[in-house]
Amino acid sequence: MLQPSIGKNDSKAKIIIWIVSVVVFAAVAFLAKFKLNVNVGFNVHLFATFNAVINAVVAFLLIAGLITVKQKNYLLHKKIMLTAIILSVFFLVSYICHHLLAGDTKFGDLNHNGILSEEEKLAAGSIRTIYYILLITHIPLAAIILPFILFTAYRSLIGEYEKHKKLARITWPVWFYVAVTGVVVYLMISPYYS
Repeated sequence: MLQPSIGKNDSKAKIIIWIVSVVVFAAVAFLAKFKLNVNVGFNVHLFATFNAVINAVVAFLLIAGLITVKQKNYLLHKKIMLTAIILSVFFLVSYICHHLLAGDTKFGDLNHNGILSEEEKLAAGSIRTIYYILLITHIPLAAIILPFILFTAYRSLIGEYEKHKKLARITWPVWFYVAVTGVVVYLMISPYYS
């Protein structure tokens, strides 16, 4: 096993993790209600593409992290998982930029007027239902996964590997699901970007 990277301070760690988690959740929820009408000089949906790429890379890193820990290559596992966390920070910034600059896109809105007509709903068909099922599982899990990721990382960094392992059994599958469905949701909604 690796030596702890940081000193244990559970009370301080809990406060920091919960503050970060609540602030991030509040920022995403609050900023999602606004759209800035700013010409940034490029297609703002590039942020969404970037997000999908990050999610795909994070999903790959999560698999690699699982493999390396099962092989007991703990140093590589640590590097992989910290990279996944750092990429997730970039994702968060890009996600906020995309929603601030692009606003909402309705699935099936072929004419990009923000109103889904009956004809557009019919054209989208049953795939629209599949999209919304994925979305209503993706969004809440994405909202609650952050403190789990941070607590899991904290347990590892202080060398509490049994607690880390116990938390990772919950965190890993949810984080992986969020990363994979993030890519799928992007692939499904991107044809309706204006």
